[in-house]
Amino acid sequence: MTAYFYAETNVDIIRSQYKNQGNKTALLLCTGQGEQTVSFRYGVSYISVEQAKQNLSKEIPDWDFESVKANARKTWENALSLIQVEGGSTGQKRAFYTALYRCYERMVDINEYGRYFSSYDHAVHASDKPFYVDNWLWDTHIALEPLHIILHPERVVDEINSYIQMYRQSGYIPSFALVTGDRPAMTGNFAAVWMADAWFKGLRNFDLKTAYEGLKKNSLDATLLPWLNGPKTSLDDFYNTHGYMPGLPPGERETVLEVDTVWEKRQSVSVTTANSYSDWCIAQFAAELDCRQDRELFLKRAVNYKKVYRADKGFMWPKDKNGNWIEPFDPRLAGQEYFTENNAYTYNWDVKYDLNGLFDLMGGREKAEEKLDQLFREDLGLPKWQFWFIQPDASGLMGQFVMGNEPAFHIPYIYNYLGSPWKTQKRIRMLLDAFFTDNLFGMPGDEDGGGISAFVVFSMMGFFPVTPGIPIYNIGSPVFEKITVKLPNGKAFTLSAKNSSTTHKYIQSATLNGKPLNHPWFTHEELMQGGSLELIMSDHPNKQWGNKPEDAPPSSLDFTNK
Repeated sequence: MTAYFYAETNVDIIRSQYKNQGNKTALLLCTGQGEQTVSFRYGVSYISVEQAKQNLSKEIPDWDFESVKANARKTWENALSLIQVEGGSTGQKRAFYTALYRCYERMVDINEYGRYFSSYDHAVHASDKPFYVDNWLWDTHIALEPLHIILHPERVVDEINSYIQMYRQSGYIPSFALVTGDRPAMTGNFAAVWMADAWFKGLRNFDLKTAYEGLKKNSLDATLLPWLNGPKTSLDDFYNTHGYMPGLPPGERETVLEVDTVWEKRQSVSVTTANSYSDWCIAQFAAELDCRQDRELFLKRAVNYKKVYRADKGFMWPKDKNGNWIEPFDPRLAGQEYFTENNAYTYNWDVKYDLNGLFDLMGGREKAEEKLDQLFREDLGLPKWQFWFIQPDASGLMGQFVMGNEPAFHIPYIYNYLGSPWKTQKRIRMLLDAFFTDNLFGMPGDEDGGGISAFVVFSMMGFFPVTPGIPIYNIGSPVFEKITVKLPNGKAFTLSAKNSSTTHKYIQSATLNGKPLNHPWFTHEELMQGGSLELIMSDHPNKQWGNKPEDAPPSSLDFTNK
């Protein structure tokens, strides 16, 4: 792919020179002797130099730097003022708005005033519609895309339509949809999760039939291996037959040529849990399209996670090709061969769409809660530096909980499903206070293009989308006394947390639009209708609020959005 640029200065150039070093190029300009103020402006294009010149003339038509700066400031003011907070400390506000700012890193529209170049078929297309690129769905489907669904639903529809165009152009729905084409990174078919979340939150202006066709192809006919796209491999045939990705026992040599043997490995358990989730979302779409046989097929695949849960050990655990549990295996230290950037303590909870089914595997709600408690206090088993040598992505540690990486974001909210919302409130505040500040240590891991920042935005506001694809939000513990979300339909959703402070983090009672709310969740529809959620906060927990089984948010395999 070629990037073109056209540049101008407001003074005469006496001499210019290009410097090349590998794939890096520098342009050196000499504008004469003596001190002078030099302005430099440039346009970029993926089509041609002439198009770059036209882009520049439309976007920066003159040399008024102050005007450009003022327009940029106004644009950012409009974006950041969509959420207004009151209360909290200055540092908390800085952390919040820094996180919200970072949530605008993805995606980017590369339509150049009626034309765009697509790396998905290496052609220039005429179109009056946006063409969005630069998304990392493994990272962003969890919280960033759900945030954009609230704040910018029309843009999300344009982004999904861009993905559908990429499918038409390349034959696959991408994973990491970069400007240079799909970068087959990480694991999972998370476009299914993102699109299902949008669809069941009312965003219907995209071609569901074509999207479903592409998602189904990705699941059944493309490879599920990490960091790879293209046709199925022998391991994918095994998965389709047996319902799990087989792991390699320690010391056994890899024989499947398509597997990255240097670093990524098979990630067998994570591949199984990730695709169980995406297949559940595809089953929801099959129901929408009345594809009954497909729905049954994908619901069957959605319980594949159960095949890698070892009940006698209480962990997600890899199996070999013969169906035997792999030994030796340490849930704390097993790495890329079996898991993606985390360990079994994290991936034990990677079933957010069927938590009730997971609790049954664990022996019931009480035992599941004990396991969740233990997660936050389990030791590393090694000195920290040695642990990080094996698990370099496991940053922001609290026990075995990993705040610095996406697969763990939903875990503190699982207490809401177990009858202990007060523990969610406690843990969320502990994590926000410990890891998200307004200084150099205010980010516990790779920011991931807004992935972590969206967790911060949601959690500081006091709610979180635990299961994209189910249109509800779990209530946590708001950092601020009042949060107002300006909605694109002209309405506003207000969350008030009376008495909220660093010590007053526990919910005593709640009302939604003046009516008692006795469960720790609310729907997307209730949010988008505007209105008010009011929480009364205290320095001691109310262990009776939201503690009944019927108060828990929906999360079971038989849940349907229809």
